[in-house]
Amino acid sequence: MTTAPASEAIVLYDANCGWCRWTLAKFLRWDRHRRLTTLAIQAPAAGAFLAGMTMQERLASWHLAAPDGRLHSGGAVFAPLLRLLPGGAPLALAASALPGLTERTYRWVADHRRLLARPLRPGAIARADRIVAQRSRPTPP
Repeated sequence: MTTAPASEAIVLYDANCGWCRWTLAKFLRWDRHRRLTTLAIQAPAAGAFLAGMTMQERLASWHLAAPDGRLHSGGAVFAPLLRLLPGGAPLALAASALPGLTERTYRWVADHRRLLARPLRPGAIARADRIVAQRSRPTPP
């Protein structure tokens, strides 16, 4: 498995999901220290991080390739992700303390993402896409 550089974490997301891109952009805006980069699950380079998973398993949730080399998926992404964000430690502590609730909440949102995306305006998605693209991990040619 490929790992992220020591100071950077890679968020792997579904590029075909407007809700996913919009939500990811919110985390990226929070990330003032630029510790997060993005990589679409559908990108060939994602295979290095998600080796051993089928495409269906990859697309079932988002993933975080943490700076320490560990891969987190689904609700388990929140604690390590929040630890990387300014002021995120208390929320990370809560996510760590309640892993079952965090996973169930994540799963509910993931299962209803099309419904949740309905109120999002095209302009909001376009702004999110620009933010995500700016933080996209460069892929080798």
